[in-house]
Amino acid sequence: MYLSRLLLSKGYEVYGLVRGQNNPKRSVIEEWAPEVKILTGDLLDQSSLLRALNAAQPDEVYNLGAISFVAYSWENAQLTSQVTGLGVLNILEAIRLYAGEDVSKVRFYQASSSEMFGRVQEVPQKETTLLWPRSPYGVAKVFGHYMTINYRESYGMHASSGILFNHESPLRGPEFVTRKISIAVARIALGLQEKLSLGNLDAKRDWGFAGDYVEAMWRMLQQDTADDYVISTGETHPVREYLDIAFNHVGISDWEKHVFQDPQFFRPAEVDLLIGDAAKAASTLGWKPTLSFDGLVKKMVDSDLEIEKAKAGR
Repeated sequence: MYLSRLLLSKGYEVYGLVRGQNNPKRSVIEEWAPEVKILTGDLLDQSSLLRALNAAQPDEVYNLGAISFVAYSWENAQLTSQVTGLGVLNILEAIRLYAGEDVSKVRFYQASSSEMFGRVQEVPQKETTLLWPRSPYGVAKVFGHYMTINYRESYGMHASSGILFNHESPLRGPEFVTRKISIAVARIALGLQEKLSLGNLDAKRDWGFAGDYVEAMWRMLQQDTADDYVISTGETHPVREYLDIAFNHVGISDWEKHVFQDPQFFRPAEVDLLIGDAAKAASTLGWKPTLSFDGLVKKMVDSDLEIEKAKAGR
């Protein structure tokens, strides 16, 4: 959503690809960015991707499509692998066929993920760090990442990957821990909820603002040469710190009595520490994050306070 608004602000004609006839995301797109022209397609159906390309006639293609909830990927490893991994191959091949002899006429962005680092082999993680994914989602992202590199090197395609660390916003799905916390904190502050169940409170992540990160995506495709970039804040924070800031923001200091650890929310193979080194993005793209971790947490809590107040008629 933030990417569509950014591109629209720069004068782009923006098309969005939506899967399925009654996809609930369609109404969200229409409300958030009504200027976006919506096309129907499926990352698992290459012919639909070709039709979408012919309809949009794009100069740039941003592939943010994936089954992106890591916990879900263990329950549906095959579907995750097909959409998140094979889907990248399908769109790359569709672009190659669409572009014909001038394969560089369409610039491609692939949303790679810090989850590819998994069992981290280097701290902080950078573009050259060995990938060791610890979830079906991470494995699928590695496939898509290397396939993007392969098409760049094999066909001369202008194909770049952004290895994005956790990028959060008030638009994050409620199943993700950051939004799960911000919703619960808002509801607890309003007396609408008492408890919040979470998994590993000591897991550390490099959390940034999605609105900042889409600027980096766009900048990648403005470069003369395609490449891969880590996009991160360079800071790591445990879930406990997120809870501290979120609850304190609504005047609750003793949050421990509201939060419970539930074994069902622990991953079969945990990723304990992620922290990125975005020096290459800073030097080559001139990019750096603008919203602090503290500001991000408060922004999400404030947004959910407004939403929950509206729901409760307050």
